[in-house]
Amino acid sequence: MIKTAAQLVQEVKQIIAEISTSELAKRKADDILLVDVREPDEYAQGHIGSAINIPRGVLEMQLPQHPKVQSWASPLEQLNAVDIYLICRSGARSALAAESLSRLGLRRVYSISGGMVDWQQEGFSVVS
Repeated sequence: MIKTAAQLVQEVKQIIAEISTSELAKRKADDILLVDVREPDEYAQGHIGSAINIPRGVLEMQLPQHPKVQSWASPLEQLNAVDIYLICRSGARSALAAESLSRLGLRRVYSISGGMVDWQQEGFSVVS
């Protein structure tokens, strides 16, 4: 049976960890790794100040190579020791990205339900 993208996202959301934007706002930026998986042009239009941008299409390849991750003493070990929060526009790409990173063996991966749409509707700040 062929699935629609929406069906795949709903299926994935049953097996990943999701948190709300208000829960994300309570996290200290220094204690987490916040990854915006939108495309660079979307990110440039407005993003959360502490977020790094790694588009969904290259996330698995580029996350371990990102300068912020590379600055850690043991990048791969620390990726598994830090909470990784993924955000996109609405929560679909971040859900798929969370499932993919979990399949790589990362244990502390969370998708932000509602994404930047909810973040901005709740009045949280963005930078561009």
